[in-house]
Amino acid sequence: MARMDDYIKALELGKKELTGEDPKKIAFRSGAEYIEERNGEMGFSINFLNRKILISWPDLNFSTGTDKEEVPIQQQVLLLHYLNITEDAEILGEWIAYQEVPDGKFYLDAFVRRAKNPMLHGFGNNPELLVKLAGEAYGATPLSQGDVAVRIQALPLVPVALILWRGDDEFPPEGTILFDKSVPKVLSAEDIAWLAGMIIYPLLGMAAGK
Repeated sequence: MARMDDYIKALELGKKELTGEDPKKIAFRSGAEYIEERNGEMGFSINFLNRKILISWPDLNFSTGTDKEEVPIQQQVLLLHYLNITEDAEILGEWIAYQEVPDGKFYLDAFVRRAKNPMLHGFGNNPELLVKLAGEAYGATPLSQGDVAVRIQALPLVPVALILWRGDDEFPPEGTILFDKSVPKVLSAEDIAWLAGMIIYPLLGMAAGK
């Protein structure tokens, strides 16, 4: 597990990598909204897991657009990496498994521990609850895959599919998490694994409160 010092260093590096870039080009490539206030302040507004995140420019400080909650440092790092898209990307509408992402096989164990297994443990025996909570938390929409599936727009260029198959007397429940084929242009395999966990764990917390 990464230590806080590691996150702080990653945050500093992520900010450094964007230094000197054209903020309008950053917004255009990432699907964020570029904001320029009358007082000269600049920044971005980006929808992340159904929340509006505001990011100032050029200091790249984070805040939420409505409830003013603190943005966790892990999410700040991931968003900086997302904003640092270096090539044109668009959603292709074709799903791929995590292990099809470059370096995905290297991080596959972490992905399974962080996202797939918790999803199965929390919702394998109650897949309808996943649909309900994902809709409440992320505005998820149904997908016609598996026995139960939803599509979550995690970031402007990053849709994510959560899919479950019900178990029976012979087989336990099964599930998978899929990503758009374009995701390698947008996030690294490590970032994708972190993102999947960021999606699943709030849903588990909501389920525990039911």
